[in-house]
Amino acid sequence: MDFIALFYVLLFIVAFLYAAVGHGGASGYLALMALFSIAPDVMKPTALLLNLFVSLTSFIHFYRSGHFRFRLFLPFAIASVPLAFIGGAITIDAAVYKQLLGWLLFLPVVRLLLAKTSTYTVQHKESVPLALLIGAAIGFLSGLIGIGGGIILSPVLLMLNWANMKQTAAVSALFIFVNSAAGLAGQFTNGIHFTTAMYGYVLVAFAGGLAGAYYGAVKFNQQLLKYLLALVLCIAAVKLLVT
Repeated sequence: MDFIALFYVLLFIVAFLYAAVGHGGASGYLALMALFSIAPDVMKPTALLLNLFVSLTSFIHFYRSGHFRFRLFLPFAIASVPLAFIGGAITIDAAVYKQLLGWLLFLPVVRLLLAKTSTYTVQHKESVPLALLIGAAIGFLSGLIGIGGGIILSPVLLMLNWANMKQTAAVSALFIFVNSAAGLAGQFTNGIHFTTAMYGYVLVAFAGGLAGAYYGAVKFNQQLLKYLLALVLCIAAVKLLVT
């Protein structure tokens, strides 16, 4: 298998895995592009663009399966979108942010792996002020480093007992979509570099997202989703720490 074909195969797998748990996959795409030496000025907007297609596909499947809760999603989105735009417009060295986020992501992984699946039910009513605060923080960080924010929002929702696994996936998918769009819009203020190869990236990621979203929303049970999400978070954490 040649280098380009291997990249597309891995891109499909990354999109499938992330979409299955309601994520867009930006952290995985960034890691993959870094591994294949794609230009840094192309990586951030490319990851967010792929996020748009995969997260929207994932959201549609989870929504049709009845897992989306609009009232839970709304306060996070209201606070995160403007902050994601601001973060996307800022050009800084994100190494410190990536290191901090990478280590923090291991905490929810431990909780996911050690807790019983039955604990992931809606046990507490969400707090709107707290959701606004969390959404604002995630939105700014998402725009700043070029991710959709689902890798942060998902464990937060689960640890606060505001949603079960599939509701978390549905809310995270739309959250990622709106934040990716806002972050991409913010980057337009500084100019964005796209390449002709982007068409192929989008097609492959979209196909992987379709398959992953279907299996995540319809076929996979919550126990399997728990381990998939833990794996996604581990991949994202390692990527953030080593790049």
